[in-house]
This record gives sequence, C-alpha cells and structure tokens, in this order.
Amino acid sequence: MTGRMDRRRAYAAVVVGTLGYTCLMFVWFSLPAYLSTIIDNLGLSGTQAGVVAGAVPLTYIPIALFSGVVVDRIGPGRSLAAGVLIYGTAQVARSAATGFPSLLAATLAIGVGATAITFGLPKLVSVLFPPDETGLPSSIYLVGASTGTASVFAVGRPVLGPLLGGWRPLFFWSGVVAIAYGLLWLGVAHRLGIDARNRAANDADDADSSLSPAAIARDLKLVLTHRELQLVVVVGTMYLLIAHGTQSWLPTLLEARGYSAGRAGRMTSLLVAANVVGVVTVPAVADRLGVRRTALIGCGLIATVGLSGVISSGLGLLLLGSVLVTGFGFGGLSPLIRAIPPELEGIGARLTGTAVGFIFAVGEIGGFLGPVLVGTLYDRTGSYAPGLGLLAVAGLVVAVAGSVLRFRYGDA
Repeated sequence: MTGRMDRRRAYAAVVVGTLGYTCLMFVWFSLPAYLSTIIDNLGLSGTQAGVVAGAVPLTYIPIALFSGVVVDRIGPGRSLAAGVLIYGTAQVARSAATGFPSLLAATLAIGVGATAITFGLPKLVSVLFPPDETGLPSSIYLVGASTGTASVFAVGRPVLGPLLGGWRPLFFWSGVVAIAYGLLWLGVAHRLGIDARNRAANDADDADSSLSPAAIARDLKLVLTHRELQLVVVVGTMYLLIAHGTQSWLPTLLEARGYSAGRAGRMTSLLVAANVVGVVTVPAVADRLGVRRTALIGCGLIATVGLSGVISSGLGLLLLGSVLVTGFGFGGLSPLIRAIPPELEGIGARLTGTAVGFIFAVGEIGGFLGPVLVGTLYDRTGSYAPGLGLLAVAGLVVAVAGSVLRFRYGDA
C-alpha cells in the first residue's frame, strides 16, 4: 500500500479526524464554561477550581512524550480512536462527580485521551500529505478545535445546558456523543487503511515501528537534544500558559465584572473566534513570506498587548477589542509550534509525534500553571489582575525565544 492517497480523500480523512478535536475541546472546556456554577455546587475554593481547570494540561506533563512515541509507532488511526473513547468515557464519569477528588480524577482521565488527539492529528497530516503541503490541513484541525471551544461557550452553556437541565446532563451527553464518534472514526480509519500507510509515508524501518527500549531511546535522544526544537518548546510552554489561563478564567472574570453567564460565554466565544482568525491567517502569511520566526515574535507581542488591555479596561468596546487581540495573538502561535518540528533537520515526518509530544510534555507545565496561578493569586489578592499580568509577561518570553530562533537559525 502506498503512503499517500489522493488529495480529495486525504482532505476528507482530515475533516473526519478533526471532529475528534472538536468533541475534545467541547468536553475539555465544558468545565470552564460552568466553572462558577460548579464552584458553588461542589464547594470548591479558588485554588481547587484552578487545579481542576488546569488538570487536563497537567496530565500531559508525565505522559505526553510517551504518548507521542506510541502515536509515531502504531499510527494515527487507532491512536485517535483510543483517545476519543477515553475522554468520552471520562466526561460521562465527570457528570457524576460529587466533589473535588472525583471531579479531578475524571478530568485527569480526559487529559489522557486528549494526548492522543493532540499528537495523532499532526501525525495523520504527516502520513497523508508531503511536508510542503501540511499547512492547510493543519489549519483545518486547529479550526475544528476552536469550533469545539467556541461552541461550548456560545451554545453549550447558554442553550444546551438549560435545555438538558444543567451541567451534569450536558457533561453526560457530550461524553456519549464523543464515544459514538470514536467508534465511527475507528471504522473510517480501518476502511482507509490509515495505519497501514503510516510506515510507507514516513520511510520507516522495523526499528521505527518498534516499541523496544533501544528503538525508543534512540529517537528520544535525537528529539530531546535537538537545540532548535528546545526553543520551540519554550514558545509552546508560554503559548499554553496564555491559552489555558485565559480561556479557563475569562468567563468567570467577566461574570465577576457584572456580565451575565450567557453574555460572558458569548464574549469568550469571541475570544475563540479571534483565535480561529489567528490560526488561519498567521501561518498562511508567514509561509508565503517565509517569516515563521518573525511571526512568533509578532504573535507574542500581540498577546501581551491584548492581555494588558483586558487587565486595564472596564466593560465596553475596549475590553472587547482587548479580548479579540489576545485571541488573535495566541491563536497565531498554535499552528506555528506544530508546523515547525516536521521541517527541522533530524525530525521530519517520522518523528513528528515524538517532537510534538516533547513540546507538550514540557509545555503543559505552562498549561497547568496558567489556570492555577490565576486562581491562586485571586485567592490571595481578590483580583484577577496579577494572574493576567503573568500571562502578559509570557507573551514577552515568546517574543524573546522567537528572536533567538530567527537570528540563530534563520527565518524560514
């Protein structure tokens, strides 16, 4: 079997696979969408709420690298199916949570399934498309992810939640839908021979497909010691700190400033919409002009400006504009940190899953700390400004790391 399929079927496979990311983000951010209600229902402190909101990123830290290695070896078809089934089942369990421990445990399980989606989709694209054609399909699955996030804030909380009877039924049925989709994807992947194409598409030998300690150690050494990739890891860490910190707490922050739950959800959906604009436009412009590293610098600075505006502005157009700028800034970073590893010398399509796993294994330390820092600092100060200020500083760190990448390795 050849490694590539015709373009129409390849794009169709990416679109179907993307639904796994859409379901994941709906499930993931159903908690932040209902965070204020869940805090009251389960009696959570601000710190506990921050820990739960950051629990999915926390899961990535110990298992992301291993998950990436597994995805590289068994292929994206079965990996994506397993990930969806895991997080769907965990979401059903989360609907029955009775307190902080049970809510945390179920949310951590969602994180386990999420790793397979995060690394499986870049791997799917690398299997179906040559390296110079991965930009558009990568944007497709990232737009799908943003659609899931926006949907839970714009429709899940204000429409489906009341219709179904609250956050518990919404969690339950979203989990059931995810499980049904996971079974559907498994059938599609088998029919298209996704995993059978994996080795041929990446010129893999027996060692590349082996889960033996020697083969894994060989690839891990190459990835972990790659200097340019290490700088991408810094960018990824700051990106995830900004993204998860902002998306997890913005609805609650807006409610604290006087917005209704529905209006806060709609405002947060605009953050995600701006994120989509960044996802679609930034990599396209950067690739056309050959300025990916410069784009990293610009997006970091834009995110800092937006977050500074969220801190300093009250309700109104200035706050809206600041939210949109923030979303565009960190949205542009998302596809760039995924697009750079496959083009790096020594990484390529063969080790895309492992490289992205490395980025997220370290990066999700930032993803976990973002929500936790905002919640903890709020407990101590009674204000969201200190936590948001740290997120703004993270944007400056992105700009510095992007500058080092640009001047040391070029601006390709």
